Amino acid sequence: MKQRGHPSAYVISITPFDDEEEIDWDATRAHWRRLRDSGVGVYVGGGGSGEGHALVAHEVDALLAAAAEELSGHVPTRAMGVEPRTARQMIEFGRQVKSAGLDAMQVYSLDMGHLGIPRPTELERYFRDVLDAVEVDTVLSTHFSVGYMVPVDLLAQLCDDYVSIVGINCSISQDFTYLVRLLDEVDDRVEVHVGGPMHALSAMAMGATGFLSSEGNVVPQLVNSVVTNYAGGDYRAAADAYAKVMQVFTLLSSRVAVKALLEALDLPGGRPRPPRMLLTSQDDMKDAVARLRDIDIPELA
Repeated sequence: MKQRGHPSAYVISITPFDDEEEIDWDATRAHWRRLRDSGVGVYVGGGGSGEGHALVAHEVDALLAAAAEELSGHVPTRAMGVEPRTARQMIEFGRQVKSAGLDAMQVYSLDMGHLGIPRPTELERYFRDVLDAVEVDTVLSTHFSVGYMVPVDLLAQLCDDYVSIVGINCSISQDFTYLVRLLDEVDDRVEVHVGGPMHALSAMAMGATGFLSSEGNVVPQLVNSVVTNYAGGDYRAAADAYAKVMQVFTLLSSRVAVKALLEALDLPGGRPRPPRMLLTSQDDMKDAVARLRDIDIPELA
């Protein structure tokens, strides 16, 4: 199976906030430097762990500009953004990304609101309107969280029509056959990363480029070691690192907040912005830290 580009992983970076609910720039830059030193790629301003929905326009501008200063030229640096309701919203985000000078931007799937699912013609119109307007490299997102997956044949056609598309981020829940069809039908010049670590090794075995990770906010070196060992042909080491990443994933899936864990480890993470809150109890945090120590992760020694 031909590999799509050099194996790589991207961390969906958190956005630290301070006690006044403003972006904590010292913590943000310190966190990015930790990611940068690990060698992992970084997405900033995302809608999940990046709390992108809590940001306003001028904060997005400042966040992207700061990311360019701290990360660009050191590690692959891309803007993620949030799910839009219209093409205009994504086009405006593209203008912000171009102004900041980041490597690329994700084009999220369209969120119609009220659990609406766009018709195929509406979805194609949305993507083409965005791709015709933005002036930076793009990574298309197909993500189950919006209630549907983008049809594989549409993704393949868009990749054929737009050389500006450099990647696809594919976040599946259970239907692995969707990923298999995507890898079969989409031009192999386009990178494919799976969302989350669950399918990382299976995806790379099928020829995918790598995976996206929120766990990398805590263990970026470990996340990067999965793909670097895989790229070097040391599959046992890749599998060992992957097993540890999945243990961290399971820990965080049990409602242990990333920022609370970083705070407990005395690492820069800041606070969430309301309505999100740090709700993990002290007992839970002590247990979480103890479980991390048991996993034996060198960067947390």
